[in-house]
Amino acid sequence: MARYIGPKTKIARKFKDAIYGPDKSFEKKNYPPGQHGQTKKRKKQSEYGVQLQEKQKAKFTYGILEKQFKITFEKASRKKGITGEVLLQLIEARLDNVVYRFGISPSRSGARQLVSHGHIEVNGKVVNIPSYSLVANDIVSVREKSKSLEVINEALERHTNRFNWLEWDQEKMTGKFMSYPERDQIPENINEQLIVELYSK
Repeated sequence: MARYIGPKTKIARKFKDAIYGPDKSFEKKNYPPGQHGQTKKRKKQSEYGVQLQEKQKAKFTYGILEKQFKITFEKASRKKGITGEVLLQLIEARLDNVVYRFGISPSRSGARQLVSHGHIEVNGKVVNIPSYSLVANDIVSVREKSKSLEVINEALERHTNRFNWLEWDQEKMTGKFMSYPERDQIPENINEQLIVELYSK
């Protein structure tokens, strides 16, 4: 599957937000990329342009392709609740995102790779599908053979950000997906209502 593997700072500058986490290069150049990024007067974006950019921002933040993003939105629109919030909840419940939230990997792209390579188990069985959707009380763990991997141990040592909708046992390298997070528990700076408006046209 095609994934963006280019310069991440350039994408962050495009959205004027450090969507991939702390970035010294972004802090130095927090203006749009390109030769005239700092000086060029930008035309006022249309309503559609603003909505499209917000969707693109969400896709790049979570590393989701267009088709999968649309399928997730359609699923969210059929569920009870506020569609935008449900959309983010479903995305947060993806296995690659939860592996990232647990701190097993320092990035979502790294978490996706760990899942794809069979290092992660769900309820005692290896799951190698990054988009696998977790439900309440699912147990996510590092595969026994993978617990000695340096990349995983280093990531867990550096990880300090914990979430109260997730429960993590450092000693066993096992975590529980307690429930879908509330909107205020999702730290990403995304205006999901703009995405809903875009798909509603």
